[in-house]
Amino acid sequence: MASRGLVRALTVLRALPTVLHNRIAPAGGDTPRRILIVQLLLLGDTLMLAPLIAKLRARYPAAQIVLTCPPSFLPLFATRPWDVEALGFDLRDAAALSRLRASGPFDLAVVPADNRFSWLAAAAGARHIVAFTGDARWRKNLPVTEFRPLPATPAAFGDFAATLVDGDPPPPYRVGDWPAPVARQFARPVEPYAVIHLGASSPHKLWPVERWREAIDYLRGRGLNVVLACGRGEEKLINEVDPAQQCPRYAGTLDLAQYWALLAKAQVLLCPDTGIAHLARLAGTPTVALFGPGSPVLFGAGEFWRNMPYAGLWEPDIACRDQQAVFEKPLPWARQCWRTPAQCGNPKCIRAVSLDTVRVSLETLLANGRRAQP
Repeated sequence: MASRGLVRALTVLRALPTVLHNRIAPAGGDTPRRILIVQLLLLGDTLMLAPLIAKLRARYPAAQIVLTCPPSFLPLFATRPWDVEALGFDLRDAAALSRLRASGPFDLAVVPADNRFSWLAAAAGARHIVAFTGDARWRKNLPVTEFRPLPATPAAFGDFAATLVDGDPPPPYRVGDWPAPVARQFARPVEPYAVIHLGASSPHKLWPVERWREAIDYLRGRGLNVVLACGRGEEKLINEVDPAQQCPRYAGTLDLAQYWALLAKAQVLLCPDTGIAHLARLAGTPTVALFGPGSPVLFGAGEFWRNMPYAGLWEPDIACRDQQAVFEKPLPWARQCWRTPAQCGNPKCIRAVSLDTVRVSLETLLANGRRAQP
């Protein structure tokens, strides 16, 4: 692996000829035959690009569509949802940059999040690069050839990412639109079962231990086998919630394809605002997601996922959830917080989500059953 600095310098060197050419000879309005979606987002944000992929496929049915993503996500794209090709990319891997460059050139590149990735689009030889306006750091915007505004009214990230492409919104998601990946064998829990995923990208997203325990008791009272899960490096969360090891557990042992298979048979998923909640929507699993510093308006179901059985819970009246930006671009209606544990030692936002509210949502989803069928 090379350093990030070296790969960044190589990216700029390989992108500059495209940037200069695009300034001198802007791309015309021809129908694109080769399209690049360039991003390296976290799991949940990557999966929220499904509306953009679906819209591109509907608008350009004959086009080749390529999407960059972290290599660990590639198994999810092996079934080629909407016939998209996933290209693994690591910012420390100079060989990955060469593969990206060799995959080009592209007629159109879409940059749905951080505009710095427009340089990767240019390095891949993209003739027309579309991104959102608002990033104040001009160097990140140099390769962009067309800017589009962020939404003036509240919308989910997946829905407004799709506005980078002209045309009507894609039809709502149905189970099967993203075919399930093939999963390696693993020990399956006894059905019927519920999954509680405990981990998240920030400690401010973690629900108090005692409430997880009460939720386990509630789900057991509904006759469900309660399965505890977390990602690699989060094993201590399971030990804190279930020190007596009474629940079946998957402590960082499942890859993403196996996790999909686990969720596909679950009666319900309870988890923080994390990528697993978005994975569950692909499988049609009834899901209760708990939001602390984040927003279910911005990172919840939105229009594309509106038919999926889902509840995003939060306490909206938290005064310190006052940071209004997304991917380093100002978004006045956004209500988020990305303070670190050093800056905030009392995350009252996640603690404000009550057990009673969770019980009501679980009851509703369990009463309706797995209604999100193909």
